[in-house]
Amino acid sequence: MEWYMEYEVLHDRPGILGDIATFLGLMGVNIIMINGIAGGKRGLLLDCNDSTRMVTLKNAFAKACSIQLTAFRKPDFIDRISLKHGKIIHQDANVPRTYSFIREDLGMLVDFLGELILNQKPVIGLRGMPRVGKTEATIAACVYANKKWVLISSTLMRQSMRRVLSEEELTGDCVYLIDGIVSCVRGSFEHKQLVEKILEYPVPKIIEHPDIFLRENALKEDFFDYIVELRRTKDEVIDYNLVSQSFSAFDIS
Repeated sequence: MEWYMEYEVLHDRPGILGDIATFLGLMGVNIIMINGIAGGKRGLLLDCNDSTRMVTLKNAFAKACSIQLTAFRKPDFIDRISLKHGKIIHQDANVPRTYSFIREDLGMLVDFLGELILNQKPVIGLRGMPRVGKTEATIAACVYANKKWVLISSTLMRQSMRRVLSEEELTGDCVYLIDGIVSCVRGSFEHKQLVEKILEYPVPKIIEHPDIFLRENALKEDFFDYIVELRRTKDEVIDYNLVSQSFSAFDIS
């Protein structure tokens, strides 16, 4: 049974990590993974089959003077990704299931999307300005999850809009990638019919420019299971008006 433990160092001193590791060892707890995840914070993935022992461990660390326990729980895939990359995935506190990444953390974004489409069948909205790497990240995530990616609409190499799909593109191991601007603004009647059918298929779907997709299709915000934002820097504003009033500006993903 695995557990995720996270703590912040209050009074740094030599040997504090060794003391924690020794105590875990005395309690019969194995350390599977350990990494710094933010300034002054460290996360550990632990293994122990005795839940009573883990409760005792949690209470003991909660009373420690040199550290402050910030998390002690069963790990989810976000905890594992944070440990792997040594960074905390930023989640918007005001908007449920909205996560933000920057280009510097593309590897973490690929792992995040890959875990979602590997274990769920979500509809994911992907926000970001042109040429930031949205489509490339989604394709890499499909490779991570060992899924087939199907470009329904895209501007990755050139503008493409599918009207029909082959039988092998209708299987359950596919992930459909849709460019919300291309499909809604430039899509033909046949293409839009295909998109409507795809939305009913119980397979993962990743839709770029989700705000435009919602607006043009008169959908509610809860249509998306997750919203992911990708920026060049953490201060970049995702505002299509800064690019152009014309959707023809979106010639590259």
